[in-house]
Amino acid sequence: MRFKTPFLLISLVFLLIPSMAPGAVEMRPIPSPPIIGAKSYFVVDGNTGHELSSLEPDKRLAPASLTKLMTAFAIFSALAEKQIALDDQVMVSEKAWRTPGSRTFIEVGTRVTVQDLLLGMIVQSGNDASVALAEHVAGTESVFADVMNQYAAKLGMHSSHFENVTGLPGEQHYSTARDLATLARAIINRFPGYYQWYSVKEFEFNKISQSNRNALLWRDSTVDGMKTGHTDDAGYCLIASAKRDGMRIISVVLGTASAKARVDGSQALINYGFRFFETKLLYKAGEPVTNARIWKAANEYTPLGLPEDLYITVPRGSYDAVESVLNIPAILVGPIAAGQPLAELRVSLNGTDLVSEPLRALNDNPSGTFWQRTRDGVKLWFE
Repeated sequence: MRFKTPFLLISLVFLLIPSMAPGAVEMRPIPSPPIIGAKSYFVVDGNTGHELSSLEPDKRLAPASLTKLMTAFAIFSALAEKQIALDDQVMVSEKAWRTPGSRTFIEVGTRVTVQDLLLGMIVQSGNDASVALAEHVAGTESVFADVMNQYAAKLGMHSSHFENVTGLPGEQHYSTARDLATLARAIINRFPGYYQWYSVKEFEFNKISQSNRNALLWRDSTVDGMKTGHTDDAGYCLIASAKRDGMRIISVVLGTASAKARVDGSQALINYGFRFFETKLLYKAGEPVTNARIWKAANEYTPLGLPEDLYITVPRGSYDAVESVLNIPAILVGPIAAGQPLAELRVSLNGTDLVSEPLRALNDNPSGTFWQRTRDGVKLWFE
């Protein structure tokens, strides 16, 4: 990666060390993604959200039990907000007990902990456990479904709507591969502690042991989640997530003809992503990217950085062609507050913008003394 300094803008280039001499970098060819028998799919970098490959990713389809990711997101949010606790004892209603489809085999009138219900929903895909959790949080499944839709809207899942917490068929129950990838990223990044449960291969409840239906957990050691789904309407679906050498890829495959096809297709897409793309950490959160001259402030310079780690996704082997440009106003005057945006960082590859982020002050820099302000005021006359 190399840095460029725009004309007429102050950029402290002596702090930025080029990684290579200017010049074109030959791009390796990227073949078309593998053909799989799916109605739709979407493959994304889990860190950056960068699209790696897709097939009709915005087509509205029945999500089947992939719905339970949205159910889980709402439950995880309730746990984070301390509305409920993992050791809460949940009374199993007759409605939850009678819910058709895959089951955790909870019994009506008994009490089950939130944690066991979550494991039953995540590992065993228990519809009964899902409804019991929804009733515990919101009173009824329909009210909880409204909560799910509100969270979906906040996440930007604008092509999704949920009627229930299980994924059983409904006329207005749909999502898209793109939306479900957004949801999967949100769970992984916001709730890493709970995400670990998606790699659990087997869970026993009520003396009945059931295996996780995600066969990739056994086939590929780098896969650590997430969820399968199947109904006659939806076909066979799978959201898979794998991490290799610090890069995470999420694959959403919808509407294959068999359980084997969803597994083989997901594996092929994941391998394609890792083979032809790479993720790089450019800057860590809170570390200075550069220092900006601040006039009339207590300190002559203020370090600028980013509040979160900045990753980029590029075709494998093209990192040396990445350029970073710092746009810093010619004159910055104190006082400066920590977190205040003061400059812009633009990252591009062969002229195509990858990301643009504001650089923020990492520290407070209050007004200088009377003498400092007077001195800098005089100097600014000559700037």
